Amino acid sequence: QGFASGDAEADASALRLFVDEGHNVALAQSFAKNFGLYGERTGTFSVVTNSPEEKEAVLSQLRLIIRPMYSSPPIHGASIVKTVLDDGGLTDQYYGECKLMATRIQSMRTLLVEKLKEAGSTHDWSHVTGQIGMFAFTGMNSDMCDELTSKYSIFLTRDGRISLAGLNDGNVEYVANAVHAVTDGKSITA
Repeated sequence: QGFASGDAEADASALRLFVDEGHNVALAQSFAKNFGLYGERTGTFSVVTNSPEEKEAVLSQLRLIIRPMYSSPPIHGASIVKTVLDDGGLTDQYYGECKLMATRIQSMRTLLVEKLKEAGSTHDWSHVTGQIGMFAFTGMNSDMCDELTSKYSIFLTRDGRISLAGLNDGNVEYVANAVHAVTDGKSITA
């Protein structure tokens, strides 16, 4: 969708390869993060089938699954996405902004690892720079994460997953120092 690399076409290459090779594919896609539609439950579920008959069979099953979940899905978020993607200028702006955000997040990954090294960390943090997207799996355990939250007011999931979108030039050194403080002399997983 564009947040992984900043290029939606590049991000879709693996999916397109599977389809081109004749695989049936099911794809669940959310617009919560990349369109800023948190709480709107806006996304798509797409299925590639081999024939019109298979399409109808899949659609029939999907209707049986979704019917008990909701009668009328929310339309507000979907209308926003449709408006943006139906307008060439807005679409170009959207993809440009995705590219900017992906580039910014990748630079924060790099800067976080640099600041960790400057703080004295001897851990190999290359797994952080090697990942893509808004989040990073740090390799910290739940105790480390709890300490980050209680001592430093840095919030992340207890499995070590942290949002890089919240980092900026003004707080990345603080975060790096705190991460170093809770990981120094302890093992992390890459």
